[in-house]
Amino acid sequence: MFFTYNPATGDILAQVAEGDRADVNRAVTAARTAFESGPWRWLTASERGRQVWKLADLMESHAEEFAQLESLDNGKPVGAAQVADVPLAIDLFRYMAWWATKIEGNTIPISVPYTSGTQYLAYTLREPVGVVAQIIPWNFPLLMAACKLGPALAAGCTVVLNPAEQTPLSALRLGELIGEAGFPDGVVNIMPGFGETAGAALTAHPNVDKVAFTGSTEVGKLILGAAAGNLKKVSLELGGKSPNIVCKDADVEASIPGVASAIFFNQGQCCCAGSRLFVEKSIFDKVVESVAADAKKIKIWPGTLISG
Repeated sequence: MFFTYNPATGDILAQVAEGDRADVNRAVTAARTAFESGPWRWLTASERGRQVWKLADLMESHAEEFAQLESLDNGKPVGAAQVADVPLAIDLFRYMAWWATKIEGNTIPISVPYTSGTQYLAYTLREPVGVVAQIIPWNFPLLMAACKLGPALAAGCTVVLNPAEQTPLSALRLGELIGEAGFPDGVVNIMPGFGETAGAALTAHPNVDKVAFTGSTEVGKLILGAAAGNLKKVSLELGGKSPNIVCKDADVEASIPGVASAIFFNQGQCCCAGSRLFVEKSIFDKVVESVAADAKKIKIWPGTLISG
């Protein structure tokens, strides 16, 4: 067991079951069974799409609950979760539900000149990769879970999802709605736990076919190494250092809100945060002073008190 805390107050929000290597094995076995012999594999693409759409509808009916949960667990303003994290997660599931019936193969002409008059064609078929391990970060807990789950479910994969230990609550609530939506057992397995134990066991597990990870470059390198055991497919979304550039012919007054928002949005914890600022020398002081003035307006409050 481990505690998850309200970052605004330090108070304990909940006690969460901690997944270890044995739990990882059970979750992967459940996902493998659901993929190989469970009903999920035999659903039509249209049926899978309707299932994912139903999940989006259930999320929408609990939208305010998810916004409050994200604010409590992550610390972000509840208003931001209300207008961004939650509706975007819902839209993501609906978008991917639509894609379920659009995953198609290709017909490729492969005729050769030395058999003139004879036509050869190659046909391709897109199939689900299998069991997918998904490791999500703490900066956008619900939205990142949706971004990982939606495409995998639309394609017909089964999933073991490992939320960040700092922010597991919205993923656990999402898991309850997945059950309510009627997804077969084992299709989605939400398994909280720490990276050094649960995450490491997941990425190295021989029955996992793909790992999707969002987080630090350092951990991404470790995952790439762990995935080599059975040549897992790997998707990594790692940290970056995104630059903002302000030239002397820019409208500086109009630029400042964008420059400030680029680094202060979500407390700077954003994959595309504008963490570097390049300014032409002649306007350097003005830009720095203006961004500093914007920073001084920021007030620190519990996220649940900051509405949209």
